[in-house]
Amino acid sequence: MGDERAGAILDALQRRGETLAVAESLTGGLLAASFVEVPGASRVFRGGIVAYATELKAKLLGVPPPLLASHGPVDAAVAAALAAGARERCGADWAAATTGVAGPDPQAGQPVGRVYVAVVGPAPAHGEPERVEVRELTLAGDRADIRAGTVAAAVGLLAETLDIS
Repeated sequence: MGDERAGAILDALQRRGETLAVAESLTGGLLAASFVEVPGASRVFRGGIVAYATELKAKLLGVPPPLLASHGPVDAAVAAALAAGARERCGADWAAATTGVAGPDPQAGQPVGRVYVAVVGPAPAHGEPERVEVRELTLAGDRADIRAGTVAAAVGLLAETLDIS
């Protein structure tokens, strides 16, 4: 992916003594790859879970089955749950997640290009809830364009949440 922001995120997390994990659906490992291609990523990047099948989102990442049953896999709350699951399962301070429809056909009532990216991280102060940021996107193009745009959006949301220029 070659996104320079991935390197900046890893550098910032290393300075803070924090770690990162990812949960991916439609991106199928591309988000993780954007981080692990950065030299020294292993100092910060804990790992990722690709849960393409809906039932694996529940089994591997702890997304509540009733949430999946009522909202489907392409949903803001599901994206947040995916990130929370990756954070917990990988023992990371921060996690980013992707879910959506890359095409060629709509899925679960969602149009091609509907995407959600999420970031979950530690509470900003003691006694406050953990950070949860979710963004809904409508992306255009073919599967490759949508998947690349999703990775860029997830990296961008993480950089924004971490306040990295």
